[in-house]
Amino acid sequence: MLAPSDYEAILLSLKVGAAATLLSLPLGFGAAALLAYGKFRGKTIVEVFVNLPLTLPPVVVGYLLLLLLGESGPLGPLFRKLGFRLIFTWRAAVIASMVVGFPLLVRAIRLSMESIDPALPRTARTLGATRLDALFSVVVPLSIRGILAGAALMFARSLGEFGATVLVAGNIPGVTQTLPLAIYDYAASPGGEGSAGALCVVSVAISVGVLFAHEWIARRAGREG
Repeated sequence: MLAPSDYEAILLSLKVGAAATLLSLPLGFGAAALLAYGKFRGKTIVEVFVNLPLTLPPVVVGYLLLLLLGESGPLGPLFRKLGFRLIFTWRAAVIASMVVGFPLLVRAIRLSMESIDPALPRTARTLGATRLDALFSVVVPLSIRGILAGAALMFARSLGEFGATVLVAGNIPGVTQTLPLAIYDYAASPGGEGSAGALCVVSVAISVGVLFAHEWIARRAGREG
């Protein structure tokens, strides 16, 4: 049996995952296009920084975000001027999820873009399409499965994010406590095994649902493409 605070943690996790995915999609698409088609000096350095959160421990990512976004960090004065508090709010959990899931999103979209026949965008350009037109009329439709796969991976990664989130958003029930943090709380408390197990079942069910939804949408997109 789930407690009311458990439902709040589940809803917050879904909200954070959805926000992180939607906000990351345009950035991830742009980064994937840059890495797939761009030819510029320093491309390797850009690739390293894009993929860096994939290899760093999430707690390191969280600590670096805390240094960057905290009250005494480089961006702290900016948030104060805007009257905007970020650290220890659910928005900080969104930022943490975006950073740790971004490499998965970019990788999936980039692989899809690189599988497109290069002659197709070139043909569109010779027919008068601008570079932007070719991107949205040829590349986007043909890489839709990669975009969906990246979005699903990003959402699933956001649902499971723990290390970076706990450092920048804290573990405040009803405010910033997401599903993994609630499970951690129960697992660390005597007698909390049952509740932790119930939330684990919910977490597995959501993840399986996300993957099934992704497969269904990808199959439809493939048939229509």
